[in-house]
Amino acid sequence: MDAQELKSKTPDQLKDQLVALKKEAFNLRFQQATGQLENTARMRAVRRDVARVKTILNQKAAEAAASN
Repeated sequence: MDAQELKSKTPDQLKDQLVALKKEAFNLRFQQATGQLENTARMRAVRRDVARVKTILNQKAAEAAASN
């Protein structure tokens, strides 16, 4: 997932995606704790995707505040 793709989404879509990513991160942590995690690199990717979504949400909020 890239930032350009995220910028085209609405804040509601971004919030839904953030919830889904956080659920995935939780499941990955659970798999790691039980020794079932196959792809450890996915944890890093999900963490970075969460950060990207949060960044875009904050940028959109700042733009909305500036336009008012």
